[in-house]
Order: sequence, then structure tokens, then C-alpha cells
Amino acid sequence: MEFLEPILAAVAAFGLGFAWYTALFGEAWRKETGLTVEEAQSDMLRTHGLSFLMMCIIASGINYVVNLHGIEEQNFVHGGFHGALSAMMSAIPLMAVNYLYQRKSLKLFLIDAGYALAFFAVAGGVCAALKF
Repeated sequence: MEFLEPILAAVAAFGLGFAWYTALFGEAWRKETGLTVEEAQSDMLRTHGLSFLMMCIIASGINYVVNLHGIEEQNFVHGGFHGALSAMMSAIPLMAVNYLYQRKSLKLFLIDAGYALAFFAVAGGVCAALKF
């Protein structure tokens, strides 16, 4: 089951990303990136396929951290904590450095960093909740 945990976590994160970048912040994100609707929707198979692969890799790393704890400690909240902590200590600061050099807007950073935090927390929560 351990090999399925990151895949299922990536599926959950992918679903979250769909909601995040469509219903919740899709229009604001598109305006901040300067992409047209057509540009944002082009080459979706490659974009989504490679994104899902990257989500699996990230979830595997979070699962590794979750697995450093005993099975009795693992639940959705505990895994979510470690996922969120991983985002705050690595993904979000790296994203901030890139956005600063690229002169991207604070609004775009907050949309993307918010997703990174939620994605990592959900992935950690799913990985930990699947332990039995």
C-alpha cells in the first residue's frame, strides 16, 4: 500500500488544484500571469501529465517524512502538519525567491503559495491517513 499513498495524495492534490485554479482563483491567476484563456488551455495533456508526475514526486517526499513517525502517530492532521511544514520551509521560500527575481506580483505569489501550502498539507494528510 505504501507505493499507492503518494499516487492517491497526488490525485487529491490534483483535484484541489483544479478547484483552486478554476473556481476559486482561476480568473485572478490568469490575469496576473497575463495568459489568455486560449493560452492557459493549450497543450493540456502535456501540462497536466507532467504536473501529475511532479505531484507524485512531491507526495513521495512528504510520505517519506510522514513515515519517519510511528504508525500510531499517523493520521490526517499529523500528516497535514508535516506537509504544511514542508511547504513553509522549502517550496514557498523557493517560490518567493523565483517570484522576486522574475518581478511577479504579490497577488500571483499569494495565489500560488496558497496552493502550494494547501497541496502539501493535503498530500501529507492523505499519506498519513492511509496508514493502517
